[in-house]
Amino acid sequence: MVETTPDLSHRSQGAPALPGADMSSVAARNARPIRIEPDLDFIRSLNQRAGNALKKCFQCGTCSATCALSSDRLPIPRKEMAWASWGMKERLLNDPDLWLCYQCNDCSTSCPRGARPGDVLAVVRQEAVIHHAFPRFYGEWANQPHSIPLLLGIPAALLTLALVLRAPLENALGISRSLGPRISYSYSNVLPHWLLNTLFLLIAFLAVLCMIRGVLRLWCSMRTTCAGDGRALRAKGFLASLGVALKSVLAHDRFSKCAQSRSRYWSHLAVFFGFLALSLVTLWVITAPYNPLIQGNFVYPFSFWNPWKLLANLGGIALVGGCLWMIWDRLRNGEEAGVSTFFDWALIATLLAAALTGFMTEILHYVRLEPHRHLAYFVHLVLVGALFLCLPYTKLAHIIYRTAALTSAAYYGRDSTGPAMRVQATTSQGMEV
Repeated sequence: MVETTPDLSHRSQGAPALPGADMSSVAARNARPIRIEPDLDFIRSLNQRAGNALKKCFQCGTCSATCALSSDRLPIPRKEMAWASWGMKERLLNDPDLWLCYQCNDCSTSCPRGARPGDVLAVVRQEAVIHHAFPRFYGEWANQPHSIPLLLGIPAALLTLALVLRAPLENALGISRSLGPRISYSYSNVLPHWLLNTLFLLIAFLAVLCMIRGVLRLWCSMRTTCAGDGRALRAKGFLASLGVALKSVLAHDRFSKCAQSRSRYWSHLAVFFGFLALSLVTLWVITAPYNPLIQGNFVYPFSFWNPWKLLANLGGIALVGGCLWMIWDRLRNGEEAGVSTFFDWALIATLLAAALTGFMTEILHYVRLEPHRHLAYFVHLVLVGALFLCLPYTKLAHIIYRTAALTSAAYYGRDSTGPAMRVQATTSQGMEV
């Protein structure tokens, strides 16, 4: 246990206070003793998974000076390395700045001691995903290699159950079957679209509910952290802040500032927009019966030259290319690309397998190879279902959590465009702190 008592009694008279805040209350809050009770298991876990990085850090500040995303308002990742070394698990997992790091490893390659802050923050983000997950036990399962059969078995079991119940449901609902395997609805004899759409809408609905619950947990923790730092003042409205965050995520403007792993920027861009394109097509298909934008009869599968089919194929090509690029980059650059964990490889492998089985299904469909096309389609659907179900618990959740963190940064004025939120104080020797 360590206790520290910051002294703000000698704050200079000309130092600016927090906009709209009562400086005396801030000083009183900061002057209280801070009790640090190190989580030794957390320290050991971080050291083991990040290559003993914490033992090498001696707080020189080179990482924050090197990071293009760091600023006087957000001095990352030096403070996070200090909290990690002290075992301040709760403080780290609730840190909004944690999600502003893209593990480009500019800081890691510049560290004179080889402490690799980028890898440490990547491990902490994985812990944060599990910490905020709902239900948490599923988050722990989704990040264990021995749980792979279970994670794939759940969507496979749901899909099999749906197929077993297909005939009774068709009879109960009065749904007629298609006339043969050669008509446009070529999969409807085995895998009817109404059944698949219903199943995947249910899966997506559950995943979104769990994701919302996790984001609300993260948002509440970030709000508490900002209040403790004296930054709980709203600099922008919520919708305006969300707009800033979405613009940043879509443009990848922060990631583009990273210099060391420039190739990772392009591979992530390909995977991101490839996944986004495929998600839009999937959403369009499964919501077709309720989509007010669809006029006339909805024909699926799409023809090869249908705009939605072209978008799906282009998205699939981008996704496959981006995943292969990521794999090559990680294998070629080794530690310069960052320490690769199951958290990283599981997502890359699942995305790549889902895209490849999708292309395989399409090819087998065109050549009418029976029953292989149905088997390939089943495997593809299982992988897509696993992606949906694991959205709140795998590295795919970074998209949502990072967007929430960027929204919080704009909302509370922590981003570079917000008002200055620092509290300046001087010691008795005249040093600014």
